Amino acid sequence: MSGGDIAGLIAAGVFAVLVLLLAVPIWKLGRVFDELRKTIRTVTDETTPLIEEVTSTVSTTHQQLKTVDGITTNVSDASANISALSSLVAATIGAPLIKVSAFSYAVRSAFAARTVPTRRRRSR
Repeated sequence: MSGGDIAGLIAAGVFAVLVLLLAVPIWKLGRVFDELRKTIRTVTDETTPLIEEVTSTVSTTHQQLKTVDGITTNVSDASANISALSSLVAATIGAPLIKVSAFSYAVRSAFAARTVPTRRRRSR
């Protein structure tokens, strides 16, 4: 064996060791990709029912909001009716009550004015 053959054998051995050293990370990278594929499949399988559940929840919420909208409309109508009734009662009963109150005040004032001078006459 010559010196060139020995150098070739050493170079072949170093190249084989280098290939083995690079094969280990490539092998581990392949396992990482396998785990990544399994994880993506699991996420995909779990996401589909979750999306269906969210769709159902949004649909139910929409129905509830329609109901609340109807209730709000009815409450608004009832408030308007109560306001109109209050105005009607104030106009119907309020004006005569003010007149009766004014009349009774006038009568009291008249009687009070009439009794004051008689008291003054008696005290003199």
